[in-house]
Amino acid sequence: MDENYDGRALQRLLDELGRLPGIGPKSAQRIAYHILGADVEEARRLAQAILDVKSLVHFCPVCFNYATRERCDICEDPTRDQATICVVSEPRDVTAIERTGTYHGLYHVLGGVISPMDKIGPEQLHVRELLQRLADGQVSEVILATNPDVEGETTATYLSRTIKPLGISVSRLASGLPVGGDLEFADEVTLGRAIEARRTL
Repeated sequence: MDENYDGRALQRLLDELGRLPGIGPKSAQRIAYHILGADVEEARRLAQAILDVKSLVHFCPVCFNYATRERCDICEDPTRDQATICVVSEPRDVTAIERTGTYHGLYHVLGGVISPMDKIGPEQLHVRELLQRLADGQVSEVILATNPDVEGETTATYLSRTIKPLGISVSRLASGLPVGGDLEFADEVTLGRAIEARRTL
């Protein structure tokens, strides 16, 4: 037997895959066997892609979306509508909204939602940074695009009450998204209509 053989290697791979969100034991097994059947170069590319994303991707210092340069591509794009900021909970929500092709403004990622049960208040989110972005008077509308669940609605209500006294229009995504659902899993048509039919708070 090869002295470098480690009989636990497959189990370690299964264990690590099983820690990924949405991956159960059967899915982990399918992925592991796919990797085993792949050639070494394919496996190396996968491993390198994981290492690269961990070393090269960081949070944009302006909007807290993912970025590979100093700022994210959206903040760097001069053609985006600078007068509108869409506030979302997580970077994956930016991707979901961008897929609709109906929104052309800027974003601000909170990094979560207000959740007293989890001891997360506005101080733990990027609320202060959002208010700093609004202070220069260039933004005329803030779209609150947090998930339509209890925490998302609590966060939207708090932000609305905080932003409206600044004289900035505040809107919320329209109905059409299921209550308790995640933006990440909404289809493009539903999410696009919700953006287009957003309501002022």
